[in-house]
Amino acid sequence: MNMTESRILATSPMLLILLSLVIASLFDTTAGQIGVCYGMLGDPKPNPSDVVALYKQRNIQRMRIYDPNPETLTALRGSNIELILDVPKSDLQRIASSQTEADKWVNDNVKSYDGVRFRYINVGNEVKPSEQAARFLFPAMQNIQKAVSEAGLGIKISTSIEMGATVDTYPPSRGRFKDEYINLLQPVIDFLVSKQSPLLVNIYPYFSYMLDTNIPLDYALLKPNAPVVSDGPYSYKNLFDANLDSVYAALEKSGGGSLEIVVSESGWPTEGGTGTSVENAKTYVNNLIQHVKNGTPRKPGKAIETYIFAMFDENQKTPDYEKFWGMFLPNQQPKYDVNFD
Repeated sequence: MNMTESRILATSPMLLILLSLVIASLFDTTAGQIGVCYGMLGDPKPNPSDVVALYKQRNIQRMRIYDPNPETLTALRGSNIELILDVPKSDLQRIASSQTEADKWVNDNVKSYDGVRFRYINVGNEVKPSEQAARFLFPAMQNIQKAVSEAGLGIKISTSIEMGATVDTYPPSRGRFKDEYINLLQPVIDFLVSKQSPLLVNIYPYFSYMLDTNIPLDYALLKPNAPVVSDGPYSYKNLFDANLDSVYAALEKSGGGSLEIVVSESGWPTEGGTGTSVENAKTYVNNLIQHVKNGTPRKPGKAIETYIFAMFDENQKTPDYEKFWGMFLPNQQPKYDVNFD
């Protein structure tokens, strides 16, 4: 900075204030705050008001739920917890076929719950091209967007995809969307770009490890002593970063290079399959919480908004490894220690 610039700043308090705000924004880590997915397919299951109290007690500032459960939405009022609310796949056809139905869904499940901090509405979870819901995904997103806009609600609309939508993910820079997903995702990507909304992605290094135990466990668990994978100018010390950056590479190839990714699910099960244990789950979750503060090789220094799966086990799911992702027991006692700070 030269002498003239110094004098201008010294005599312009407003410039100093603006500069401090810009600097603060560069170091803002709120985008990396950890959320936790609250699935409800367990029996017994705790009362939603107790669950919200547990989130607050443990300083968990964000939640994802998979359908508009009235008891949970009521419990969230005034809690200051930010929410991802899913539109279930089963609702997509009805909402895609009628703007009136979309308006009603938003009115009943969003607008009616004043005091709830809705962060995103996630239209469909892991919709696959082979599913009937696929043909209704994009029009449902459009109708929900219109309903939200006309209701005067500033809520971002998105959808969540699985890592299975991508291919050629090793090395990450080769990542692209599978041919069968292009017709499904291209209008979605264009929509998200036009609205400056993020893409939600469910990322599970556990599944990669389960299917291929040649992957070093330390690399899947985000341990710092894991081997390094080189990809041109980028070096990868864990599978989470490699997976996430492969989706960023796929987005760049599909005109979505400007999009941010929200990791809408990630976790590790405590039992039920290869590599499952309380110790591995504890290691993965705690390493993940610290790691996402710092970004990926493609997006260094930019915190990653991430949602851990899940708050509780869901014993009504199949197969067995789907049952045991919870960090807490139904009585709200922790299965293992987690540091959410």
